[in-house]
Amino acid sequence: MKIVVLDGYSLNPGDISWAKLEELGDLTIYDRTLNKADIIPRIGDAEIVLMNKTPITKETLTACKNIKYIGVLATGYNVVDIDAAKEKGIPVCNIPNYGTNAVAQFATGLLLELCHHIGEHSHSVYKGEWENSIEWCYWHSPLIELSGKTAGIIGFGRIGKRTAEIFSALGLKIIVYTPHPKKIDNSNFEFVSLEDLLKRSDVISLHCPLTKENEGLINKDTIAKMKKGVLVINTSRGPLINENDLAEALNSGKIGGAACDVVSVEPINKENPLLKAKNCILTPHIAWAAKETRERLLDIGVNNVKAFLNNSIINQV
Repeated sequence: MKIVVLDGYSLNPGDISWAKLEELGDLTIYDRTLNKADIIPRIGDAEIVLMNKTPITKETLTACKNIKYIGVLATGYNVVDIDAAKEKGIPVCNIPNYGTNAVAQFATGLLLELCHHIGEHSHSVYKGEWENSIEWCYWHSPLIELSGKTAGIIGFGRIGKRTAEIFSALGLKIIVYTPHPKKIDNSNFEFVSLEDLLKRSDVISLHCPLTKENEGLINKDTIAKMKKGVLVINTSRGPLINENDLAEALNSGKIGGAACDVVSVEPINKENPLLKAKNCILTPHIAWAAKETRERLLDIGVNNVKAFLNNSIINQV
């Protein structure tokens, strides 16, 4: 069985092992496949194709007639033409649950950084500002205590729930907006409408998948309903936010700070307005990337392939 990984570097830049996957067949790994013209020849006559962000189109599926299985080494699978794969009877499987704790931890880190600007103040010490200060302490911007404030969680899957639990431990009151609150049992949190969440939250954290309905969810109209000085965190999907509207709100002070691990186009475009916005933290889509998390992702991906080879498909989208 021939197996090809089209873009393995982001998952494994060399600090974890491919050995479990190598045991399942004749394995070829490409660090990245950036040129679309390389996709078909690199797949060649492989029967199992694994990828993260490399697109698999109907054209590719037509040209590569040996493909029997597609494994997405991520949760999102919009890079695969699912309809074309179904037409050809090719199962597409993803990794539905691997980074819950890591992403929730990262979202919390972003929130704390917005409140205390820890990195900025550490850098200022190394630049000599403290040793040259006439005061025994200083801060460059107001510091924020979270206890007693309200955090609005938009989306309440595994990551949203875990983030809510951690935020709650910080003393935040948790309110939640999800389209299907009745399906959730035994929650200690208050479920509210989106409009209520926007009006009441001191912190808003996004944890929902990207859909046609919620694209641009954070925009000038929804921002207008928020409290002045609200903090916005996005570790979910970049297009949930209209970046021009967010940048304007940051620069005007309507939004007190934002922290985004994802943006609308990745890698980020140098013209992205958030790069020049006030009090905006940007990180390069790394909330998922702890070593333990990537090892778990690869283990699940290997188990998905094993299940396919044993005619008992799991995690099919």
